[in-house]
Amino acid sequence: MHKFFKAVSLSYKSAPLNIRELVSFDEEACKRLLKYFKEFTPINEALVLSTCNRTEVYYSSEEDLSEDIIKLIALERSISDIGDYKDFFVVINDHKDALQHLFDVSMGLEAQVVGDLQIANQVKRSYQWSADEDMAGPFLHRLMHTIFFTNKKVVQETSFRDGAASVSYAAVELIGELTAAIPTPKILIVGLGEIGEDVCRNLEYIKSKEVFIANRTFEKAEAIALECGFQAIPFDTVYAAMKEADVVISSVANKEPLIRKEHLQNGESLSFKYMLDLSVPRSIEKEVEEVHGTLLYNIDDIHSKTSEALEKRLAAIPQVKAIISGSMAELLDWSKEMEVSPTINKLKNALEQIRQEEVARYLKGASMDDSKLVEKVTRSMMQKIIKLPVLQLKAACKRGEAETLIDVLNDLFDLEKQSETTNS
Repeated sequence: MHKFFKAVSLSYKSAPLNIRELVSFDEEACKRLLKYFKEFTPINEALVLSTCNRTEVYYSSEEDLSEDIIKLIALERSISDIGDYKDFFVVINDHKDALQHLFDVSMGLEAQVVGDLQIANQVKRSYQWSADEDMAGPFLHRLMHTIFFTNKKVVQETSFRDGAASVSYAAVELIGELTAAIPTPKILIVGLGEIGEDVCRNLEYIKSKEVFIANRTFEKAEAIALECGFQAIPFDTVYAAMKEADVVISSVANKEPLIRKEHLQNGESLSFKYMLDLSVPRSIEKEVEEVHGTLLYNIDDIHSKTSEALEKRLAAIPQVKAIISGSMAELLDWSKEMEVSPTINKLKNALEQIRQEEVARYLKGASMDDSKLVEKVTRSMMQKIIKLPVLQLKAACKRGEAETLIDVLNDLFDLEKQSETTNS
């Protein structure tokens, strides 16, 4: 499975927000999907990554199982007419292309806001879920640890992660522009997921403001409010607080919109009210814009702002790509070596069998000291004999010529027969 890595991707590049939210998964849904793969497909290694910008499945298989994967996604989301949405999915069946895509996504090269800081943690969580469901095998373990190491190099050696250019920071920049004429804007944050927390911390860039935080777990709202110097309010007072707020930022994980048109109709004011929906699925229904003075921005409306941090990141992209290229080369070399490791093991076993048989023949009646000496000498000889074939096999792997050498070794030492003897 070391050369059959594939991907199925639906992202902001291929699908608008209303399609992405149809196939957005939380932790429980991701784990159920992994269980479906295990039960209904031959997949034994898979990673499900679902964020506000993408839902992607990475898997190892000789077969193209994209049709089955898309059907299982539809099953989990109760979509009966998945055929209407198939064109939004991008299928990547080339091993190297799928690896490249996962590296690019994990480093933030594919993010809506280049270098988004959240993606690294999202990938780590997805990997943990794969491990929890026993869907992470040797290749996926090696791949993910290579990605984490690559991310560390990117942070240490480039300016790609400098600054605070992220979806949450872009939202704060937008808030700053929208409220520039308001001396002390009242800002209400609803929901403290990862994006909600980041928004709270990035609001320091807006100097004069009043910020109120509501979260289903009030203790968490209190902790963030204390950290940032804001005010926590009970979650059941959100609708009342919205009437006074100039800006409402919602990042609540909810199957249905939490904020609807009727929640704003009795709170009309002479000033504009700005609603930012950072949730996928959306937590603010689009009809709120029908309320006089209300402007709604969803996650697709929040584009990267021209800033020094973003410019640095864009300038660092060639360095990031070079680091990724080096990491991928090492991974591919390891992957190729894994293809020949069974042959190496068979060869070692074949030579060890010969050594043991010959030692047994000639050491009958030998003293303990003689036996130990012969054992030491023959083991040393065997290690030296096998060293060159192993090095040649690994070198042939890198040249893509391992199959010929494997065939020669199989014929010379009858390794297939040796394998049968070992298994019997």
